[in-house]
Formats: sequence, C-alpha cells, structure tokens
Amino acid sequence: MYAILLTIHVIVALMLIGLVLIQQGKGSQTGASFGSGASTTVFGSQGSGGFLSRFTGFLAAAFFVISLMLAYILNKEARQAHSIAVPVNVEAPASSKPVIPAD
Repeated sequence: MYAILLTIHVIVALMLIGLVLIQQGKGSQTGASFGSGASTTVFGSQGSGGFLSRFTGFLAAAFFVISLMLAYILNKEARQAHSIAVPVNVEAPASSKPVIPAD
C-alpha cells in the first residue's frame, strides 16, 4: 500500500510541477493587446486559466491528501515497531563479584 501511494505521490508531484510551469503569469495578457501574438493560444483567446487553474488546484489537494496518508502510514508502522515487546530473561548473579575466566 505504501509503495503504491508513494508512486502516485511522485506522479502527482511531477504533474503539478508541469502544470505550474505551463501556466502563464497574470501580466502575460497585457502583452497580447500590444501584438505579441499570445492571444491565439491552444485553449482559445481566453487562455487556459479556467481549466489549468482548476486542475492545478485539484492536483494540489490530491498532493496534500496523499502526503497526509503517507505520514499516517509511516507513523502507524513506526508505532507498531516500537510496541513489540521483547522478552528479556534477567537473572540476578549468584555472587556480586565479576567472574574472570582464567587464561
């Protein structure tokens, strides 16, 4: 489960980076009015603001939720690892003096 979530997390992160790099800045439409040619985009003269910004928000929310899920899984596994009781057989020595082997 952890490996699947981690793979999805990396894919979402890469898609989020790509979408942020594709988007145009808020001041880029000003240049289109002066003839820079940016008004004829693939997504139409309105630009791609609606679709890309909504999809970026969706990916950001998915990234956040998957991050929380991964943190929860790792925390749960760490608690289980520390809660394992190891039986220890402790016996008191017969004498208080340490035993030194003879060479």
